[in-house]
Amino acid sequence: MSKFDDENGEEKKLDFDWMPAGCEALAGMYFVKKNLYGFVFLCFKICPLKYVDGEYDAIIMGTGLTECVISGLLSVNGKKVLHIDRNGYYGADAASLNLTNMFEKFRGTEAAPPSLGASRDWSIDLIPKFIMACGNLVKILLHAKVTRYLEFKSIDGSFVYKDGKVQKVPATPSEALNSALMGFFEKRKFRSFLMFVEAYDKEKPATYMNGKTMDKVSMKELYDYYGLDGNTQSFVGHAMALQSDDDYLEKPAEVVVDAIKLYAYSLQRYGKSPYIYPLYGLGGLPEGFSRLCAIHGGTFMLNRSVEEILFKDGKAWGIKAGNEVAKAPMVIGDPSYFEDSKSRVTGKVIRSVCLLDHPVKDTDNAESVQIIIPAAQVKRRNDIYVCVVSYAHMVASNGKYIAIVSTEAETSNPVGEVAPGIALLGNVLERFDNISDIRVPVAPGTADSCYMSKSYDATSHFETVADDVLSMYERITGSELDMTISAELDEDDC
Repeated sequence: MSKFDDENGEEKKLDFDWMPAGCEALAGMYFVKKNLYGFVFLCFKICPLKYVDGEYDAIIMGTGLTECVISGLLSVNGKKVLHIDRNGYYGADAASLNLTNMFEKFRGTEAAPPSLGASRDWSIDLIPKFIMACGNLVKILLHAKVTRYLEFKSIDGSFVYKDGKVQKVPATPSEALNSALMGFFEKRKFRSFLMFVEAYDKEKPATYMNGKTMDKVSMKELYDYYGLDGNTQSFVGHAMALQSDDDYLEKPAEVVVDAIKLYAYSLQRYGKSPYIYPLYGLGGLPEGFSRLCAIHGGTFMLNRSVEEILFKDGKAWGIKAGNEVAKAPMVIGDPSYFEDSKSRVTGKVIRSVCLLDHPVKDTDNAESVQIIIPAAQVKRRNDIYVCVVSYAHMVASNGKYIAIVSTEAETSNPVGEVAPGIALLGNVLERFDNISDIRVPVAPGTADSCYMSKSYDATSHFETVADDVLSMYERITGSELDMTISAELDEDDC
């Protein structure tokens, strides 16, 4: 049973045959009014576009980026969406917090020192990632037209760690010849390799390697063909192709070749680096997709905990929050909203957020950079990532920087594992450490109507997140999202 007030202020009760006894529809508060001209219209605190009766086409739990992208895309397709979050802010685990909220989250009652400036000047990402300028996330942003709500700025540089020093990543044949990462003869080999990658086209046999396409040879075979040494292989695979470990060496070269081409194309588009980042922090991304969903009739409820996912005959049909129930043929969310048996832990991520008052050494005083420490350089299995943004991106007070060091944990001392990245930062004003599980769904969701996103990994880019969005969209809708759109942002967006 549910209720609403009609235009005369009288309470009306609605009955639904699917509603459990003693419960009401999870529908928000809404009522009808007359304006000054006598027109009757619906006022609804969350969604003013349509009556809400507790029945939806999709229920989405959590306002992380993945969930907000899905809600935006579904609403554009005409689906009636309920989007609910236990927190009072958008972004869930991937939110951007001001300085006061950051200290409350990690330090309890301890106040931020006045030397850091005003709290409102800070927007600190809990899960920092950069956006590949011509990658899949940009295509999704353009597909949904969310770029109208955001403004982007290019990242100043992309660097790689070698032998205790930070070096710029070369991505073009001309940069290869001037790079300090390689000796004279290795530069010529690397230049030839880049020229091959740039020219390679699966539809043009003249560009093949000894008559073979890249899906027929391993990446190790391609490296060996051009005589690249282990050091060059390391920064190509990890800093350009963004592979997180060395398992890719034995896999078909096609994926890595495409990744290198994307890196180079994105770099050519913006010049300084292949990455872009939204002004005011990553929190604007889920908010942009949430706004898109709301415009198309989506219902949003923050500060509402989901107590139970309701099942019948092994399939989810709704959720319960307090004594209120919402019904939908599918339930979507991040792993924290589902029982543990529906996901498995594949590892842990350590993220250390550091506040600085200076740029990182050996980066030409860049206001923003990405630094990748290949695993082999520090005798690890997984890379270490360093993201740096600053006041130039409207995320810190004047003259201040935010550096986040992350990696997938390999020992019982995750905090100690980011030490090589922390050492690059110099003096740290404040540091906040967070360790979280990496969870992935054990099933695609089609059998039980529970569609779960993956936890965010340690990488400093959104390519893996975009892959998860595309996978979820296909599982939910039964069709692939059209990604043929150009990844070219308008000048006004950057």
